[in-house]
Amino acid sequence: MSAGLRRTVLLVAGLAALVAVAAFAKRSEVYLLTLTLVYLMATFGLNLTVGYAGQMSLGQAAFFGIGAYVAAIALKAGIPFLAVLPIAGIACFVVGLALGFPALRVQHHYLAFATLGFNVLVFLVMRNEEKLTGGTFGISSIPRPTILGVSFEGHLAYFYFTLAGLVALAAALWWLLRSPWGRAFAALRDNPIRAESLGVNITAYTLLAFAIGAACAGVGGVYYASLVEFIEPGPFHFSTSLMMLLAVIVGGSGRFFGPVVGTIVIILLPEVLRSSSIESLKFMQKWYLVFFGLAVVALMIWLPGGILSIADRFRKREAPR
Repeated sequence: MSAGLRRTVLLVAGLAALVAVAAFAKRSEVYLLTLTLVYLMATFGLNLTVGYAGQMSLGQAAFFGIGAYVAAIALKAGIPFLAVLPIAGIACFVVGLALGFPALRVQHHYLAFATLGFNVLVFLVMRNEEKLTGGTFGISSIPRPTILGVSFEGHLAYFYFTLAGLVALAAALWWLLRSPWGRAFAALRDNPIRAESLGVNITAYTLLAFAIGAACAGVGGVYYASLVEFIEPGPFHFSTSLMMLLAVIVGGSGRFFGPVVGTIVIILLPEVLRSSSIESLKFMQKWYLVFFGLAVVALMIWLPGGILSIADRFRKREAPR
């Protein structure tokens, strides 16, 4: 069996298992699974910026929030969900271009500080512009979608709807990364000078990767707004950007399925440990953050390439033999 076919079989099996687990899960568990899928949309986009284009960003939560607020305002105004998705995605893409053009003149940790400042600015606007965003009171009664007469109001129906959206987004990114654009992104990350000597427009491709990553976060924000049905500035604090970046790095930056593993470890696992009803894991309810933090630190020390780099380590050890 070829590597590509084996990967496809594993992917289909994983999706089937996820659908089966959700069908028999409690309402709160389905909500947590849906929330994980929503965050995964944003981390997929951040992986494009960080892992493939090699740019450090700490502003992903800002784009996530912009998408959520655009969705909240538009959905309450009666605009259909399928129309809101491209509106939010394009809005975040344009904002990403506007931010990226001056910000991408600096690199690495300087860029991280620039995007961090942008995240703080957006957070303050969300909190203080009450006429537009509702301020700390937020926006409530955000409707869930109804498409062609089919309502996705139920928690399980919305989970399947979100899963379908995530698969569509992942398929689009998979195609992009295997196109000439994706190879240009990888060349930028590996050696910008060599990429430029081969005719790659460094500024244009870096800006494009940053804006597409922002658009993915905006799309995730739309699903988030409909999931929680109430939004306020808190979830879009820069600490959420740190969490998303950590998810990309822990899973494996620059690996397509790295955000999947990282989002499960960083977002889903802490909640599972915190709310565990298993007797042997009940002590985790008080100490889960301590164990979780120590595990992440250990992972970054011994596996700086992320969890998905474990297979590469085994291959390198077996190669001399």
